[in-house]
Amino acid sequence: PVVGPSASSHFSMIASRSLRAAASRTTVAARPVGRRAAVRVLAKKNEVSESYAKALVDLAEEKGQLEPIHADVDAVANLLKENKPLAELLSNPVVDAEKKRAVLTKLGKEAGFQTYTNNFLNLLLEKDRLSLLDEVCESFEEAYCKLTDTQVAVVRSAVKLEQEQQFLIAKKLQELTGSKNIKLRPMIDTSLIAGFVVEYGSSQIDLSIKGQIEKVADQLTTEMTARLA
Repeated sequence: PVVGPSASSHFSMIASRSLRAAASRTTVAARPVGRRAAVRVLAKKNEVSESYAKALVDLAEEKGQLEPIHADVDAVANLLKENKPLAELLSNPVVDAEKKRAVLTKLGKEAGFQTYTNNFLNLLLEKDRLSLLDEVCESFEEAYCKLTDTQVAVVRSAVKLEQEQQFLIAKKLQELTGSKNIKLRPMIDTSLIAGFVVEYGSSQIDLSIKGQIEKVADQLTTEMTARLA
C-alpha cells in the first residue's frame, strides 16, 4: 500500500487531539529523582501509548477498517515478540531514522498492511515514539477488545491443542463470560505434564495434571498439619 499524504494528515490531526488530552493529564517533574520519578515516567509512557492507540482505534472505526487494522496491529505485536532483532532495531535511538523507515516500508509491503497502519507506523517514527510500539500494540488490543466485547484468554497446554479443542474451549468460555467474542492465545507449557490451564481476566480454570497433583499435595499437607496440631 502507498502512504497517501491526505490520509497521513487526517491521522496526525486525530492523533494530535488524543495526545493533547494526554498531555493535559500528565505532570512531569523538572528533575525527577529515584523511584517516584521512575513511576511518573512510566505513567507518562503508558498515557502516551494509550493516546496513540486510541487515535488509531478511533480512526479505524471511523473509516470502517477496524478489523483489518486490528489484524495489522496483531501482526506487528507478534513480530516484535518473535523477532527480537527487529524490535531492538526499531526501538534503538541510535539507528538512523531513514533506516527505520526503510524497514517499516518493507514490513508494510510484505505484510500487506492497510494504508492507515503504514501511516501510523511512520507517525510513530516521526514523533520518535517507536520505542513505545509494543505498549501501543497492547493498548490498541485492550481498546479493541473493550469496543468489540472480546474476552482474551491465555490457554497453556502441555502439547499443541487441535483447532477443534480450541473451538470447544472458546465456546465454553463464551458461555461462562457472556462475551460476544473470545480470543484465545495458545501457549505451550510442558511443566503441566498433560491437560491445559485457561486464564482470563482474574479467573483461572486448571485442568492440568500438574494442577491436580498440586491440589492433592495441598490436601495432604493440610491434613498432616491438622493431625500434628
